[in-house]
Amino acid sequence: MDNSVRKVYADNAATTAVSEEVLNAMLPFFRENYGNPSSLYSLGQQAKAPLEQARATVAQCLGAKPNEIYFTSCGSESDNWAIKGAARAQRSKQGKTHIITSAFEHHAVLHTCQALEREGFTVTYLPVHEDGLVRPQELEAAITDSTALVTIMYANNEIGTIQPVPELAAICKERGVLFHTDAVQAIGNVPIDVKAQNIDMLSLSGHKIHAPKGVGALYIRSGVSIETFLDGGAQERGRRAGTENVAEIVGLATAMKIAAGTVEERIARLTPMRDKLIEGILKIERSRLNGSKEHRLPGNVSFCFQGVEGESLLLLLDMYGISASSGSACTSGSLDPSHVLLSIGLPHEVAHGSLRLSFGDYNTMEDVDYILEVLPKIIGRLRNMSPLWDAIRTGKVNYDEYM
Repeated sequence: MDNSVRKVYADNAATTAVSEEVLNAMLPFFRENYGNPSSLYSLGQQAKAPLEQARATVAQCLGAKPNEIYFTSCGSESDNWAIKGAARAQRSKQGKTHIITSAFEHHAVLHTCQALEREGFTVTYLPVHEDGLVRPQELEAAITDSTALVTIMYANNEIGTIQPVPELAAICKERGVLFHTDAVQAIGNVPIDVKAQNIDMLSLSGHKIHAPKGVGALYIRSGVSIETFLDGGAQERGRRAGTENVAEIVGLATAMKIAAGTVEERIARLTPMRDKLIEGILKIERSRLNGSKEHRLPGNVSFCFQGVEGESLLLLLDMYGISASSGSACTSGSLDPSHVLLSIGLPHEVAHGSLRLSFGDYNTMEDVDYILEVLPKIIGRLRNMSPLWDAIRTGKVNYDEYM
């Protein structure tokens, strides 16, 4: 690839670069302040104090108490612990074996629920409709006397739709049901206060907010009964054994403080960029915005293009220096459309031609302009090679009802 090609990283929903502030905060804990925080001698205690300060920082960013924050290795671990731990505790103490989630959760939630189904739990998968939103009245109707837990993501990782979490959680509180949310995509993009919003458990991950990969956190409201995640030592108040990753925990807290303190600024900066992308991309013939235009993350756009295959689109964008993602995944030689796009009612043929562009702190309006310059050319090139596009253009195949 020509090194002179402009580079645009538009996959911030997948991961983000570690910021300079985060890196600088972490560095002392690799070679200077490297003690084990469980040790009694001074070097260990010098590591314990920053660890507990990081816990307090994360708690403050969420409106929680420090003793309600547990550090994990990632968002997926946090999801697994919250859902399995709470569901099994509810079954053991109250005999409740019903879980409610949505049809387009991250696989860390869906596969966890499926694993619990193999243990005898029943799971209701709420529809998310064409706009990618859970309906509060459908959640309320799904709750039964045996419902142990409701787990609904705060914002979808693929199409960026923001769920009415405060309303959903309020319903759960009124019915005496635990509410968990996967907020991995929402942190830094949506104002969150776990107490005001009646959230019982919340999962988050560091690498979506300019902290490193390999660190996350789980908020567990005081009084929530949950099984221990990892047996061993007494770390994380005996609920998750293993020597704490102090450097990355400090990095996570630093990133959380920055992200939570700049939510409104980020919304104000990214929303015009997002809206300009949406307006420009919708000018491409037979293009479709996936999910609600109003209730979506400020830096996320998700589109489908008739007559285009997602992987080819990504490869050509990469040749122009643009890093993006598709809802399709090449697995075992077969192209599987995104479960998220299928959940909002798209047929396989349309879902295959998906593109997600997700902006973050380092993107500019010039990035938007470059994408809008390059993308139509790429779509045209791919369609010129597509037999399906010929069939669509000549009217032999018609997917216009989905556009």
